[in-house]
Amino acid sequence: MLTLCMDAVNFCVMRNSIINRQFRYTYSNAAAIIAVINIIAFGVVTFLFPRLLYVFSLIPSMVLYRHWYWQFVTYMFMHGGIWHLLFNMLALFMFGSPVERRIGTREFVLFYFLVGTLSGIASYFFFYFTGQNIMLLGASGAIYGVMLLFSVFFPSAGVLLFGIIPMRASMLVLLYFFIEFFGSVFSSGSIGHATHLFGLLFAFLYVMIRMRIKPWKAWGL
Repeated sequence: MLTLCMDAVNFCVMRNSIINRQFRYTYSNAAAIIAVINIIAFGVVTFLFPRLLYVFSLIPSMVLYRHWYWQFVTYMFMHGGIWHLLFNMLALFMFGSPVERRIGTREFVLFYFLVGTLSGIASYFFFYFTGQNIMLLGASGAIYGVMLLFSVFFPSAGVLLFGIIPMRASMLVLLYFFIEFFGSVFSSGSIGHATHLFGLLFAFLYVMIRMRIKPWKAWGL
C-alpha cells in the first residue's frame, strides 16, 4: 500500500513538473510576426481568394460534416473587415508585446495558440448546442487571453475601456468578463461574445495551472 501511495505521489510530481516546466527565455517579437501573418492573410482573402474565408473561418457545420478541424486554428487569422483587423492587431501589439517580453517568445506562442485554439473548440460546442451555425473569425479569443495575462503581470497599468474610459488593467479585465458573459447569454448579434469569454477563462486556467499564479492576488482582490 505504501509503495502504491508513493508511486501516485511520484506520478503527480512528474506530471506537475511537465506541466510547469519553463522554456529557456528567448525573445523574437512573435506578436509582431503574428500580426504580419494576420495582415497578409487578410489581404490574400480579401483581394485574391475570397472563398478561402469559408474554408478557414470556423463554421460548425463544416467541422461537423466535412471534418475541417483545421478551422479551430485558422479562424484566428481570418477577419471580417479592415476595422476588425486593425482593432485586433492594435490590441495584440498593446498587450502582447509587453507580455512576450516578460515571459519569452516560446511561452507566449504556446499561450496564444493554446488559448485561441481551445476558445475555438469551446465556441464550436457552444454554437452547436445552441443551434447556431455561424461563421466565427478573428483573433479576439486569443487576444482576450493575452489581455488577461497582461493584467496579471501589469495590474496597475493604465488602459482605456472601449478606447475612451481610463482604468487599471485589472479592472478592465473584470469589466470585460461581465460584458462578455452577459453578451454571450443575451446578445444574438455578430460579435463573438462567447469566444471572448472562453479566451478569458482559458487564460485564467493557464495562469493558475501552468504558471502557478492566482490572478485575483495579482489584481489585489
